[in-house]
Amino acid sequence: MKTRGSLGIWLQFLGMGIIWGASFLFMKVALVGVGFGQIAWSRLVLGGLVLGAVVLVTRPRVDGGAVLPREPVVWLHFVVIAISGCVVPYLLYAWAEQYVSSSLASIYNAVTPIMTAIMATAVFRVERLARDQVLGVVIGVLGVVVIIGPWGYAAMTGDLWGQLACLGSALSYGFTFGYTRRFLSGRPIAGATFAFLNIGIAGVIMLLLTPVVALGPVALDWPITLSLLALGALGTGVVYIWNINVLRAWGPTNASTVTYVTPVVGVVLGVLLLGETFSWHEPVGAGLVLVGILLTQKRLRIASFAERRRRDQAAPIPR
Repeated sequence: MKTRGSLGIWLQFLGMGIIWGASFLFMKVALVGVGFGQIAWSRLVLGGLVLGAVVLVTRPRVDGGAVLPREPVVWLHFVVIAISGCVVPYLLYAWAEQYVSSSLASIYNAVTPIMTAIMATAVFRVERLARDQVLGVVIGVLGVVVIIGPWGYAAMTGDLWGQLACLGSALSYGFTFGYTRRFLSGRPIAGATFAFLNIGIAGVIMLLLTPVVALGPVALDWPITLSLLALGALGTGVVYIWNINVLRAWGPTNASTVTYVTPVVGVVLGVLLLGETFSWHEPVGAGLVLVGILLTQKRLRIASFAERRRRDQAAPIPR
């Protein structure tokens, strides 16, 4: 029984990486027939409906036995993270993919842990970074600069604006993680309820913004329709439930390793299915970002000279 449970968690983890990685491909396909605002609208409305159905069926309880939180301040906090963690980044990514490849957008998504470390430390002060983590942030930022390749731009082009929009999305995600840690993580809210409130409130905001973001010509075919359904019902709905299950089974640090999977999936799908190509500096910058993530998440450690010397002195002398 334990083995099956472990296998189920692994399958959900891989499913998260595949679907979230493929979301950049889905956006690129959907842009052929709908606008960027309509993509973000579809994701959040469909995702909210799916998660609402899950909560309606399972009826998870919060502290005090209620299904939903009762404190007004909690709802205000959810409005903030709905805007910063859903509405803003979803609009930015969909807009950006009008100008950049889906592969490059998926690489920028991997910058999120670096932005989270900066926000959690400098803005919300819920964490303190050790020396290696600070080095990781610096290396990650350097990687972003290499990905952008500022030496190749003489003016602000659409491609550059698209990359900056992707970077803005990662920054928005980082703000959301820091804000959640500061104001919501300690509250006894069930995982499914948390996901529903986050996505559901964002969906309501999108409904209110329908005249601004969602009205316009639509040209649907099967690839576009399936891409929108996958983005909403799966990528913004079901996968959030998988994420909760993995988080509870493995803990936040191990669950966050999905960050390593999504850009790989995004790049492979973009290259194989859309024929996208890279310049030399993009994979080099992505490699620097990965090293930065490993350092900030304490998965890679660079021992100081003094530490290495102490270890060498403590080691037994071979005879």
